[in-house]
Amino acid sequence: MDIAAYRENALELERRTRLKTYPLAIKMLRLGEEVPAGFTRPKRDLGVHMSLCQAFEMSRRDGTHMAMVLEDHWCPEPVMGYGLQEAPEYFMEGHNRYPRDVSTPEAGRVYAEELPKLPTGRYAGILSAPLHSTTFEPDVITVYCIPAQLSMLLLGREYKDGHNLTCDLSSHAACVYGVVPTLLNGKSHIGIPCRGDRYAAMAEDDEMVYSMTPKEFEELMVALRHLETTGSAYPKGYRMRFEYPLPTAYEEIARMMDYR
Repeated sequence: MDIAAYRENALELERRTRLKTYPLAIKMLRLGEEVPAGFTRPKRDLGVHMSLCQAFEMSRRDGTHMAMVLEDHWCPEPVMGYGLQEAPEYFMEGHNRYPRDVSTPEAGRVYAEELPKLPTGRYAGILSAPLHSTTFEPDVITVYCIPAQLSMLLLGREYKDGHNLTCDLSSHAACVYGVVPTLLNGKSHIGIPCRGDRYAAMAEDDEMVYSMTPKEFEELMVALRHLETTGSAYPKGYRMRFEYPLPTAYEEIARMMDYR
């Protein structure tokens, strides 16, 4: 897709899934690349540091085009997770979580080892913008959504090949766990807003984070259009009806199993 197509499809995704905040276009800025014109850098332009989840929040709620290079960051986890700097030994020894969150130093070390990390020294920063107004081709598209909306996104993802989505989930570092695995593996991933995302960046209690590659986004839009024709859409009316009509294939399977 070209940039115009990303924008058009973003508006369609917002309409189809009734998202409360904008889908995000996220791009990694490589070493030597300049921050594009029209992007807000927290330290340079606002005189403050920000956590990456706060920059994402400004993009997804206010529509601000944000750029986060090393000197803009406040929270250290995305600095390590996005490869802007090497994790210090103190972190790798587990002190990030022990004794506050885990019972032993070893448990803290396990967390440090399992934190997804991009290669250090490859990237200079992270760009984020609403997908419907993006000025760049994204590396990842990230959606904050409630479980009902996520169900539709997963239904669309499964349309092509039927495979389940398996994910590593963590209570920490939503900006890392929700995005970096897709950058590393080139496939969709789900994250859960962490304490920082909720306490400092206004993520809501019922939100989840879904990230996908541009190719997956293109396939998703094809799938959602088809699924609407077969009755799957969001929102959908609630019902509490016993022995309700099942799809034809379900009825046939139930007949074959002879359990009723």
